[in-house]
Amino acid sequence: MMKNYIVIFTTVNKEEEANKIAKKLVEERLAACVTVLPSGNSFYWWQGKIDNEREHVLIIKTKKDMYKRVEERLRDLHPYKVPEIIALPIIKGFKEYLNWIDHEVF
Repeated sequence: MMKNYIVIFTTVNKEEEANKIAKKLVEERLAACVTVLPSGNSFYWWQGKIDNEREHVLIIKTKKDMYKRVEERLRDLHPYKVPEIIALPIIKGFKEYLNWIDHEVF
């Protein structure tokens, strides 16, 4: 059932941090896979002004019922005071891939 799967996005400004977080989430079986994308520019409001930072995007593939645990772990591991942690539902997906997520995340 597709509604059981999500992708969670977060960003960090250092590649080492991104890799550390990705590895931890997979090791701890909170995610089946975490993809770390190369850095890009993020523009955002922070403390009353527009800021800009190079950031790496983490794409976390997991099950919907793991969201709370992933969020808590990200808050522990994340270097930002207010990290971006957003989840989107997977509405369609390759059945064998989704079965693999089921097998790897618990």
